[in-house]
Amino acid sequence: MSTVKATHMRAISLMYHDVIEDTTSQGSSPRRVTPYSLTYQHFREHLESIRQKTAVQTIQRFRQWEEEIPIFLTFDDGEVSAYTCSVGALEDHNWRGHFFITTDWIGQPGFMDRSQIRELRGRGHVIGSHSCSHPERMSQLSIKELEKEWSTSCEVLNDILAEQVLVASVPAGYYSGKVGKAAAAAGIKVLFTSEPTSMVSVEDGCMILGRYCIQGHMPAQISGAIADGLIWPRWRQAMAWQAKKVVKALTGESYFTLRSYLLARLRPQTRTMVNRPAELERSLDEERNQRHPQ
Repeated sequence: MSTVKATHMRAISLMYHDVIEDTTSQGSSPRRVTPYSLTYQHFREHLESIRQKTAVQTIQRFRQWEEEIPIFLTFDDGEVSAYTCSVGALEDHNWRGHFFITTDWIGQPGFMDRSQIRELRGRGHVIGSHSCSHPERMSQLSIKELEKEWSTSCEVLNDILAEQVLVASVPAGYYSGKVGKAAAAAGIKVLFTSEPTSMVSVEDGCMILGRYCIQGHMPAQISGAIADGLIWPRWRQAMAWQAKKVVKALTGESYFTLRSYLLARLRPQTRTMVNRPAELERSLDEERNQRHPQ
């Protein structure tokens, strides 16, 4: 069965990773600061930017929505900062998020343990799978390997939560039709990818939703603009995504070596855009005025 585009449905999902006390130390996590790391204060500024534009929802019931375009906030990997930083900031707005857990990492240094995951669910947040082992290229796995990643991780989370886990996200952004089919076979009803799109598709009964990635260098206004449905920041991510696909096709395995090299070089510069909000805000205001003339 091929993927069927549900073109009448849209959703805007933002993808975050770790939230830390600052970007000069590792905080409570022994993992290195990455381009995806946001400081706690910066994360709160992102949430405030979203709050000024719209409200946040969660996928609690697996239904179709029509005219509504819901806003979802998602957090990958299951780092302990989700428990110590992210959820408190969300709950200050009476919002709940979607937290996707790499189950092989549960209880490891820097990652949530079983009781913390259970507590998040008890506080109303959505818990989902982020695979067992976080494969770097999930789309390259065999069907058997994919089914193991999804089914085993869901079984672990089902045991922790005493309820069936029906939501997941794809590690590292490598989605393909067989990834969706394997997720559907494991009982997953909603699967978030890393493709920057608001379109919703369906694969063997599993809803496939894209996400817009938020990185540490991005000004807080970006999150608010994306949640507000503005075209420019979403178009920019979509164009970068398509360009990356072309580069992958042309360079093959060399792409992954090049990517690691560039990330290592860019990492010290990830804060340079945070303090440039004025020019960005003017551009976003121009788009809003065009959409909603006085």
